[in-house]
Amino acid sequence: LLQHAANPVDWYPWGPEALERARAERKPILLSIGYSACHWCHVMAHESFEDPAVAAVMNRLFVNIKVDREERPDIDHIYQTAHLLFNRRPGGWPLTAFLTPEQVPFFVGTYFPKTTRHGLPGFVQLLERVAAYYAEHAEELAQRGAQIQAAFRQLEPEETAAADAFSSILLDVALDTLKANMDREQGGFGTAPKFPHPGDLNFVLRRAAAAGDDDARELVLLTLRKMAEGGIYDHLGGGFYRYAVDATWTIPHFEKMLYDNGPLLRLYADAWCLTRDARFAEVVRETAAWAMREMQAPEGGYYASIDADSEGEEGRYYLWSPAQVAALLSDAEYDVASKYYGLDLPANFEDRAWHLRVMQPLEQVARRLDLDPSTCASRLASARAKLLATRETRVRPGRDEKILTSWNALMIEGMAHAASVFGEPAWLASARRALDFIRSTLWRDGRLLAAYKDGRAHLNAYLDDYAFLLAAVVELLQTDYRSEDLEFGRALAEGLLEHFEDEARGGFYFTSHDHEALFHRPKPMHDSAMPAGNGIAAFALQRLGHLTGETRYLDAAARALGAFYRYMEEQPVGCASLLMALEEHLTPPSLVVLRGDAAAVAAWQAEFAREYRPETLMLAPRGETQALPPALAQPLPEAGVAAYVCRGMTCLAPVASPESLRAVLQSGQIQ
Repeated sequence: LLQHAANPVDWYPWGPEALERARAERKPILLSIGYSACHWCHVMAHESFEDPAVAAVMNRLFVNIKVDREERPDIDHIYQTAHLLFNRRPGGWPLTAFLTPEQVPFFVGTYFPKTTRHGLPGFVQLLERVAAYYAEHAEELAQRGAQIQAAFRQLEPEETAAADAFSSILLDVALDTLKANMDREQGGFGTAPKFPHPGDLNFVLRRAAAAGDDDARELVLLTLRKMAEGGIYDHLGGGFYRYAVDATWTIPHFEKMLYDNGPLLRLYADAWCLTRDARFAEVVRETAAWAMREMQAPEGGYYASIDADSEGEEGRYYLWSPAQVAALLSDAEYDVASKYYGLDLPANFEDRAWHLRVMQPLEQVARRLDLDPSTCASRLASARAKLLATRETRVRPGRDEKILTSWNALMIEGMAHAASVFGEPAWLASARRALDFIRSTLWRDGRLLAAYKDGRAHLNAYLDDYAFLLAAVVELLQTDYRSEDLEFGRALAEGLLEHFEDEARGGFYFTSHDHEALFHRPKPMHDSAMPAGNGIAAFALQRLGHLTGETRYLDAAARALGAFYRYMEEQPVGCASLLMALEEHLTPPSLVVLRGDAAAVAAWQAEFAREYRPETLMLAPRGETQALPPALAQPLPEAGVAAYVCRGMTCLAPVASPESLRAVLQSGQIQ
């Protein structure tokens, strides 16, 4: 909204003032939804919203409302759904929606050019036609609200399923369907454009391990290798861009989003556990460093995103020419870097510039140049350092310095998991700083807030905020147990049940029961750019239920799965979050509680963290048993370490060596 403050358009934020004016003047609403890092939002703003003539038409014919989709995902959900219903295809940003004063959508599109082109009407022409249509059909449109709401409800499943109807066959069908959609040459799902889809990849990797499906495992690892080689990854600064515009991951859309990088951090750490591939470790280290260097605020939370544009051009900050690179490097460094990154090949960005991506393995470059591998790697490292230092002197893309609770939770979880795998205390400290900031600044009187900017925390939190943060807390408990984190997790779980659950039909609404009344109140079940709140809520509640022995959490998760089970049967693709929760409902994770000497316990934790065990919850609670929940209140051994293993209601006698614990976990004794 601050980016549009100087527009000649008379923008209102979403709220009572704008809605009341529309009702009083019987004017339609022009709702424009965007976000700070959105390239086409900037294009439409420059073309139309900054033009006084266009603004005059907007101001005369409409009440104009600007919404930041990151602060108001509730509004964005509703009108993106309207776009899907009206146009039979997904929407995007900028979203341009025309509403009655009662918030009923009657025309929805995305980007519109200022003048007619690419088969799209010019924006001024569109404004006049929409306003004329509204004037002629205002009464009819007002009456259509109930019909449109009914159409919205039809998108959500009517039939629920009892837990005894749940079957692992659904997991197998989903795995096979996802595998069939994967690109066996370049990795990823489908063709261009290609998005990372970390949730789908995580589900496939988990099922591959559970089912012994080597083909599925290799498809995920292929995808991660191709992404790490491709231009979707920032080879100088670390971190992933939003998506690739081509099937080979070469040219990205250059915005960097926090919500992509948190889950990818976790996924690459898991891939390293499976393979010990040094490239996966590099990606984790560079992405974690990027998050701390460029995305972590002094207060502790993580910023939302980095823009695609700088100096008015998409990607300008990241692009090179061979001459620029040659001028910065020694001849020896350039020989290596040019072959590794393809600077000796034709331009790959709009036929005029070079975007760095790996064109051949470093071992192959070393052979071509008759160098030993260590010399080649050293020259590449020094070349990268010089290029990054020069890049940092350029005009930077804008950074959206909002701190969003749900997005922070995804990065906290990824950072905590990576810290556990690689034994990096700085990453754990980074995750803790972010969680502590949220707890001190965005947690008030037992309720979460959704956003923080410039010293102001505001907006009642949404389902994603509670669910994602609960999942992050459960991950942190495994990395470094703190009793106050467990209590915070309980409070978040109680908030989910009290403020969001549909007690009649199961599942969780996106907005709380005391949220402002909007045109529609969805229960998100489908993963999009971020995982579905219902899937993460069910997954995290189950895990917390196993840790605490609180059956209410397990029951609420089962009700949520029952609410969406029939939908998953019909459309398993896009439901990875719910499917992973279903997987752990059908086969509860093994709970391993480590008790004993602190240093010895830490050594056990470090050893097992480097193994891929998605079906295991391992905690090392400190202190006396009376301070712990029953599931964790295992006695301290007289010496060494005791590992207590339980699944569901079944527990085994403690084991006293890592080898014995590994044998128990691998034997499947706990059924």
